[in-house]
Amino acid sequence: MLALGIEGTAHTVGVGIVDERCRILANVYDMLRPEKGGIHPREAANHHAELVVPLIAKSAGVAGIELHDLDLIAFSQGPGLGPCLRTVATAARALALSLDVPILGVNHCVAHLEIGRGVTDAKDPVLLYVSGGNTQVIAFARGRYRVFGETLDIGIGNLLDKFARECGLAFPGGPILENLALQRSRLLPLPYSVKGMDVAFSGMLTAALALRTHGASLEDLAFSIQEVAFAMLTEVTERAMAHVDKEEVLLGGGVARNRRLQEMVGRMASDRGATMFVPPGDLCIDNGAMIAWTGLEMHRAGVRMTIRGTTVDQRYRTDEVSVTWR
Repeated sequence: MLALGIEGTAHTVGVGIVDERCRILANVYDMLRPEKGGIHPREAANHHAELVVPLIAKSAGVAGIELHDLDLIAFSQGPGLGPCLRTVATAARALALSLDVPILGVNHCVAHLEIGRGVTDAKDPVLLYVSGGNTQVIAFARGRYRVFGETLDIGIGNLLDKFARECGLAFPGGPILENLALQRSRLLPLPYSVKGMDVAFSGMLTAALALRTHGASLEDLAFSIQEVAFAMLTEVTERAMAHVDKEEVLLGGGVARNRRLQEMVGRMASDRGATMFVPPGDLCIDNGAMIAWTGLEMHRAGVRMTIRGTTVDQRYRTDEVSVTWR
């Protein structure tokens, strides 16, 4: 069985093709990189509209199949930017109707978890989901993926990208700050905002920008932001692992590619006698393969949708999904 997934929740439009054994046959994508400022939803949607059809064709070529070989079309139903979600949903509906195959809308956050389970040896992990728009600590319990902790304001990726942008750095800012952080080891005072199982990053952003205006170096600030923010994430992840008594932790989302975050969470897991799993880098970022794989799992579990039922949901929460395939 072959599934094609279309991802388009924010700055990236991607198309992936997977089979029933979670073999990634194709995973192609293109990221909008604004010359200045942040992501404008309409500009991102126009970007996706221009590229989604060529990417669908490219994915079939990479996979070495014809589109009529597909058995299922899946797309990112939410959460995300409304114009972007509607663009990829329209493309998915048109493709499913033209091929006369089933269509399924997939929760973007759940897809990050499922692709991690699909390509690693993780069986029942706590997921630390860290991306631009989302930061959550998730675990499976009683038929759903429960959110045990999350950001109260902005996502960790949003913190990194906003700080980088205000300092005149290119988008995405996270990898640039990661490299800058390797050049210094001076820890500057920044707010450590852990509130129970939740975290908050906007105060850290404000404090870091204030330190920058007072002459702090970018290298010191990049190092300090990573050390403090990642320590917060590691703390709440460990608390969740203890609470739900799980011995696996899975990283997902674009920020999961950060080596320092991997190092800190990996050390925590090792100290607990637990195991950390990280998918390959191109499966951590937003991608179509994770949408295809999650859609395929849903379909095999008996989940079905009509075209009318594929309305997008900008605030589609992780814990709203009934996980019938587990």
